This record gives sequence, C-alpha cells and structure tokens, in this order.
Amino acid sequence: MGTQKPRILPWLIQQLDLGQLEGVSWVDEHRKRFRIPWKHGLRQDAQPQDFGIFQAWAEASGAYTPGDRPDLPTWKRNFRSALNRKEVVRLAEDRSKDPHDPHKVYEFVTSGAGDISPEVQGDSTSESQPGARGGPRGPRVAEVPRKGRGAQLRLSLQEDELEQLLGDMGLAAGPDEGPWAGAVAPECCPQLLLSPHLDHPGPCPHPAPPENPLRQLLVPEEQWEFEVTAFYRGRQVFQQTICCPGGLRLVGPEAAARTLPGQPVALPDPGTALSDGSVSCYVRRVLQSLEGGLALWQLGPRLCARRLGHCHTYWAVGEELLPNSGHGPAGEVPKDQDGSVFELGPFVADLIAFMEGSGHSPRYTLWFCLGEAWPQDQPWVKRLVMVKVVPMCLKALLDMARAGGASSLENSVDLHISNSQPLSLTSDQYKAYLQDLMEDMDFQVTGEP
Repeated sequence: MGTQKPRILPWLIQQLDLGQLEGVSWVDEHRKRFRIPWKHGLRQDAQPQDFGIFQAWAEASGAYTPGDRPDLPTWKRNFRSALNRKEVVRLAEDRSKDPHDPHKVYEFVTSGAGDISPEVQGDSTSESQPGARGGPRGPRVAEVPRKGRGAQLRLSLQEDELEQLLGDMGLAAGPDEGPWAGAVAPECCPQLLLSPHLDHPGPCPHPAPPENPLRQLLVPEEQWEFEVTAFYRGRQVFQQTICCPGGLRLVGPEAAARTLPGQPVALPDPGTALSDGSVSCYVRRVLQSLEGGLALWQLGPRLCARRLGHCHTYWAVGEELLPNSGHGPAGEVPKDQDGSVFELGPFVADLIAFMEGSGHSPRYTLWFCLGEAWPQDQPWVKRLVMVKVVPMCLKALLDMARAGGASSLENSVDLHISNSQPLSLTSDQYKAYLQDLMEDMDFQVTGEP
C-alpha cells in the first residue's frame, strides 16, 4: 500500500515547531498565530527559500517528486486550498503586498495548536488532493478581506469551482516558462529548485517590472473603456467608444436623467435610422420603456448590470460578431438590483488555457436584447433593439495572447483603461502576470458601487 497523504494541520504544526523553513514560524508564545511567507513569484527579489513551504507540502502530499517538472503556481494554490478547508484556522493578517516582507499571518480559532481536537491532530485519513475530482470537499474558511474592507466573508461556491477548474486544467509554469523564465530576476533566471544540474543559467532578456500591470483591471478607481454598438432590426445605427467614470447607462434619445449614477449613452431616434414607420414606432416604444436606463459598471473582478426602467432586458456573452442566440440567454438583467453579467476569473483562466494550446479563445462580448425575449429560435437581426458592449481591455488581452505577447515598444498593447501605460511583455511574462492576477482574484471581496 502507498503512503497515505498527511493531514495539513498536523504536518504544518510540525514544520512550525521544527523551524527549518525560511520565514515559517510561530508569532506568539501560545502557538496560536503563525506566519507563512507569501512572496509573489514575479518579484525580482524572489529566492528559492521564499517558497520552501509550498514545495515541502507538495512533496509531503505526493503532488510532487523531486526531479519532476516543478509547478510552483499549483503548489502555492494547493497549499492555500488545503489550509482554507480547515475551520479551526483563519487568516488574521494579509501582508502579502508588503514590499519588504510579504507574508500572511494565520491563527487557530481555538486556544492554540495544542488545543486542536484529536480528530484534526491525529486522524491520518488521507485528504483529497486540492483540485482533484471526486474527493471530499470540506468547508472553506474565508480570509480577512484586504485593506480593511470589512467583516470576513465565506468564499462563494463559484470561487470554489473556479479553483477546482484551474487545478483540473493544470495551469502551471514550467522551468522554461512563466515567472521562472524572464519575469523574475533582473539579471538571471532564479533556479528555484528547477534543475539542480544547471550550473550556468542564461540571462533573461526581458526582466519583468516589480508590479503586475494587469492588477489595474481590479482597481475600482480605474475606468474601463467600452465600445457600445446598437442595432435596430439588425441594422447598425450607433457605435461609440467611451470611458465612463462609474459605468454607463443606456437610455432612450429623450430620457437622460443626469441625477442617476453612470454616464448616459443615448441611443438614436429610430426615425432617423429606419425607413419602415411601423418598425420605428415599435423601436421607439422600447426605447421609451428604458426610462432611467440600463446600467453597466465594473465592480472589482466582475461587470454588473441593472435595469432602472420597466423594459425587460436579456443578456448573454457571445462572439464579437454574433450573439449566442442559438443557446438562449444567460439571464435577465434584474430590476433595481445588481446582477453580475461577467466574471473576470473564468475569462483569465480560459485565456491562460488558450495560450497553452486549448484552441478555445475566451468570450468577452456582452449582448443585450431590449424589450423582447432572447432570439433563441429566430435570427437575432429580427429583434427590435440589440446592443453589443465590448470591454476593450478584455479584447486587448485576447489580442495580446493571440500575438504571442508584446515584446517591443513597436508592438506594445494598450489596455484601454484610464491611467494605464502600453504593455511590452514576452509571452511567458504575460502568462505569468495572468496567473498572478488569478491568485489576486481568488479571495478578493468587492463592495457596492
């Protein structure tokens, strides 16, 4: 019989008591709080010892055998996942963004390590591998929100499923790619247990900047740029690219209430765009029913929508040229309450998989059908009013993935976000930043707009 996988808490307590892993230690004499180094792999000062705890757990849990292809992003994610499943442990302080000593402080919710129940301390029943299918999935423990955002929140099922999805995809950077190639050290690629027989590492031609520029996608103060296109009975009658503080509101030509949040985007009067008088009359009635408008705004790693009038609106994420009309809508935009219409996490996961050869490019174009049911069984061009909204930053991300990165100033990419600078990254650096962004989104808590 094979050796059973140890349970995370007894194993971790042993490592804390031994004190042999760099930066892994108790922080109080009662053995209640402990610290774990949490340095991002993209930092230029990354050293092998900074990630010793993650490799040690990968070896102890059987996920990694020395000499195999290393997989640091998955090691780190699996360690965090195993720890977060334990209800007797919670995140007390998140200092992972500390420029000098990035780490996290956890604490036992019991009196201390010595008071953990025998079931937790001594049970040798093997744990399921994080991200594996079919294993038991215990309760998750919420981390304390970053930057004092409020009380602890239990992680949603969607985040849990996303983490499992990433594990199933095997989104990992190997020894010749990702953060351990050209995106860490300013002069040479760190070895980080990648190849003990490699004595002369080559220089990295494209060192990465210390901060991940893609984090701008999560900053509430940044303004995403949207391309809005309107169709009346399949005919394009409007297109505008706008960067809106507080989001945008689609309104009729005569109803632009300035007192509501979001920048009003007035759709044109159908009389100037359509020759059929009866169709124009019906389109005008739809536009009038928008009243306060259809609001769309960015909220952390998601886009939210809300209808402020009585015009029923259905939405779906489709191709840029065609809506997903053959499969029905993703949902109806709720009235007078927020509804999520796009999640950045699955998009980034699909984007990484696309860069690794999945052959499936992620979708990012939002389609809205106003005033009528979604055109599931009819051509979408038969609908009175269809509106397409393209988040230009997501289009830029996919374009850069298709181009294999933007590795020169002549081939730089604009994120189409306020205050953003053109990006110039190799493909490996770009994928490393995407993986780092995914980790940032794992436990992000966002507030109301």
